[in-house]
Amino acid sequence: MSFPLPLRPRAIVAAVAATVCTALPAHAQVLTSTPAVEEKPPAKAETAPEKIQKVEIKGSSTAYDPRRDDTASKIVVSSEEILRYGDTSVSDVLKRLPGITVGGGGRGGNDIRMRGLGSGYTQILLNGERAPAGFSIDTLAPDSIERIEIVRAASAEFSTQSIAGTINIVLKKAVKTAQRELKIGTGESADASNPFANLQLSDKLGSLSYSLSANAWRYRYDRETPTEETRTSADGRLVEVQRSRQHDRGSPEGASLNLRLNWTLADGDTITWQTYGNTQHNDYLGAQAIETPVGTPPRYTERTLQEDARNTFGRSDLNWVGKFANGAKLDVKLGTHWMRSRGLWEEQDYRFATLWRDADIYSSTRERGVSTQGKYSTPLVPGHALSMGWDAGTTWREDARVERDAALPGTPPDNADEGYQASVRRLALYAQDEWDLTPRWSMYVGVRWEGIDTTSEGSTFDTVRTRTSVWSPLAQTLYKLPDSRDQLRLALTRTYKAPAANNLIPRRFTSTNNSQTEPDRRGNPDLQPELATGIDASYEHYWAENALLSAAVSMRRISGYTRQGLFLDANGRWVSAPVNDGSAVTRSVELEAKLPLSAVMKEAPGIDLRASVSRNWSRVEAVPGPDNRLGQQTPLSATLGIDYKTRDGKLTTGASFAFRTGGPVRIDTNQTGYQLVRRDLDVYALWKFSPQYQLRVAVSNALGQDYYYDNAYRDASGVRRRAGTYAGYPQGRATLEMRF
Repeated sequence: MSFPLPLRPRAIVAAVAATVCTALPAHAQVLTSTPAVEEKPPAKAETAPEKIQKVEIKGSSTAYDPRRDDTASKIVVSSEEILRYGDTSVSDVLKRLPGITVGGGGRGGNDIRMRGLGSGYTQILLNGERAPAGFSIDTLAPDSIERIEIVRAASAEFSTQSIAGTINIVLKKAVKTAQRELKIGTGESADASNPFANLQLSDKLGSLSYSLSANAWRYRYDRETPTEETRTSADGRLVEVQRSRQHDRGSPEGASLNLRLNWTLADGDTITWQTYGNTQHNDYLGAQAIETPVGTPPRYTERTLQEDARNTFGRSDLNWVGKFANGAKLDVKLGTHWMRSRGLWEEQDYRFATLWRDADIYSSTRERGVSTQGKYSTPLVPGHALSMGWDAGTTWREDARVERDAALPGTPPDNADEGYQASVRRLALYAQDEWDLTPRWSMYVGVRWEGIDTTSEGSTFDTVRTRTSVWSPLAQTLYKLPDSRDQLRLALTRTYKAPAANNLIPRRFTSTNNSQTEPDRRGNPDLQPELATGIDASYEHYWAENALLSAAVSMRRISGYTRQGLFLDANGRWVSAPVNDGSAVTRSVELEAKLPLSAVMKEAPGIDLRASVSRNWSRVEAVPGPDNRLGQQTPLSATLGIDYKTRDGKLTTGASFAFRTGGPVRIDTNQTGYQLVRRDLDVYALWKFSPQYQLRVAVSNALGQDYYYDNAYRDASGVRRRAGTYAGYPQGRATLEMRF
């Protein structure tokens, strides 16, 4: 079965790529800069009263850099860097950053990793808070983001559910100047189309400032995915081959709004109200056909699928910052969030063109929550930056699933009404201090306690209640070597990975053609957190303005390691569930370099070079080797980038290459997988026609690499393997940016 989807010609991809590549060597013509002429101040009129304006000029070489100057270091990615390639998803932004890899294919289906670890090891925060379950950062418009903070070693201020590290996405807050900007554009590839628009408004009205960001997009795709499943006997004979082709067509669309109001009171206090919301609608059609040239056909050989789903998410925060006479400051925030999702899934399953199952599945999810955060900072001890705070919240979630099967000859309907409710209560308390031992040596210490209480009940399982709590002592130190631009860092951390709420609920999700490679899935109410003790050390050399060489090493020892177990239940069905299974250890080495050409050449063109390499090793004690890596860790990743800007600033262009290795990975004694070796080349160019108009063009996945997966189950009877390919095509994007 196929679905025709009219798409624009692929020529746009080739045209954009050619344009950008042509622009890259444009630096061959070097313009001569005119030296600045020092102006003498005008003579002062003797009769006029003297007005002195105190101006502090801080050279960029000594400007504050959180990565260089903070004891608890973090890498800050600015809005300019975020928007450079004209990306429409945050995942595409992150894949170019040092030490971060992004796996998966398709909007909202990406796994973001630090130190090669995802799946809960890397913490994603939105404005310093964990996003609700089911929220995808790819629903955020990059234009609405002020900065991205990358925190490799945990600090007490943020949740310590960050064994690999933390990525904090901060939405736009500060209003520096009035802004009115409209962006309209489209992305095109051989199998997808993605028009989008974004509006940015901000201004100051006396003591009130406001900012508004609105975004709308639509993503249309039409693609086919081939899959092959084979079964080999213990003596190596091929006993079964099943080949399927799945045709998917969809048109998800969405819109988001981010509003921020900021009042500065007469006494210097500030009150801020920020509200973010997005809505999505997904319309999907699918068809699958399975042929079996060798062996026994599956229960169903053909399938048609249709889905109509809607999702709405919102968050609102009220923040007050009060300053006191003794220099102390209190920052208090109250927030609420809500989420609503509902959908209709229609599935018809056939066996050799005879309809055996006709099911309509209605699902709905409703989630709401309240939270409060606070931080009190005080100069109680001279020379110390002492602060303490709290983070508390409660979330309520309700899920319902209703299945209605048509009454067909020989097939009794399997109607079901399922529902469950869950509540999650959390509380965190922390204290931290930072001070200078000497002018070159600073110290940070902190401690954080986090407790989580989860209760769930449903129509198909008994009430389940779990309580976990973790103490996290933390320490970091920074030493700047004398008479040099070199510095050393050391961090000791205690972090953890809490089980996701849905992994604690013993609710089963069934697979149509159940097997070792397509099992049913359910949660495990006895699941415990993974605990990790870690050490990080790094050397940094800031040898020129915006120039950097750094080397970092880290290690984590993990207890209570969680993996996906697989077992055969009493009814003869394969079931996958998370289980705690022993310990694991992971080690990493990261190298990074930044080189503006002006640092080594006078009158150099405006070219900036950057590169990074990350090598990761890990071992799960309970899983036999080789390839028994933790969390299917990415062994090696690297990025290489170049940016060029003309002297007049009218043209900016560049390219970025990201590489990651993969290969076979051992999940447990019987299960293995394969990680894709990935090469991503992205190029961009920005033309500034005037202060009001500019055009940004880009090509992502210029090499057109596909996504591939391969999973296998081995036991005494033989091997069952399932492999498939998702086609990947270059995508060209063009964005017209207008200021008014």
